[in-house]
Amino acid sequence: MSSGQHALSASAVIVTWPSDRPSLQEEARTLANKVDCECRDSEGIEKTEAALLLVVHGDRLELREPASRGRGLTVDFTGTVKGTRRRAGVSSKQPIARAMGPRRGASIIDATAGLARDTFLLASLGYPVIAVERSPILAAMIHDGLARGMGVGNARVRATLERIRFVEGDAREAIGVLTKQGTADVVYLDPMYPSKKKSALAKKEIRLLRQLVGDDGDAEELFRVAREAAVRRVVVKRHPQAPPLVPSPDVQFKGRTARFDVYLGRG
Repeated sequence: MSSGQHALSASAVIVTWPSDRPSLQEEARTLANKVDCECRDSEGIEKTEAALLLVVHGDRLELREPASRGRGLTVDFTGTVKGTRRRAGVSSKQPIARAMGPRRGASIIDATAGLARDTFLLASLGYPVIAVERSPILAAMIHDGLARGMGVGNARVRATLERIRFVEGDAREAIGVLTKQGTADVVYLDPMYPSKKKSALAKKEIRLLRQLVGDDGDAEELFRVAREAAVRRVVVKRHPQAPPLVPSPDVQFKGRTARFDVYLGRG
């Protein structure tokens, strides 16, 4: 998600591994050190006071609630993980594609990568995309998904992922660094939906993400950074009934579950 403050401290998330897979212990401990979280065997973990678990399964990372018996969140670009489905590439006639403007020569910074689903969709359209995410938990999940995707035999998936560059960090700072390295034609923002609004994400997914990163209270600040950097446009994803993040977008593209507000740049 964006550069807003996390709702949870790292200590509220526990990295764990299945108790019947002791071979994963070292991998889990290494990850826990990286994301600055406690690490614990999953035996009896449902009784923990931690809000969330980041489970190392060996073939994927999964974010879930301790007491949940269902599947949690996994970043998967292949559709090979049971219970997940890779979203198909979008048509150039769909709202998100139209909002990005002409593809020729355009590059995109996805400043609020989250689960990197829109990142993948934009890359599947042919755009080179730099995805930025500051949550260390989400960043670890994205790295996991990218590595798994590049390891599959599907040439189309690999070609799409090769158009993605992932940067872990605060988007407000990262955009400045990235634009010194090259032009940012489009900056795409998908801040967390207001808590009282329905979301384009499934209820379970939005609940888990909100527990992890909270609301994006500084989304307007990030917008100002994006507006300064974007040559062609800033695109902001909103719920269809939500007010614009900032007033007076130049054009809007409306879909059934999301609206894309476009603010034209200097180019």
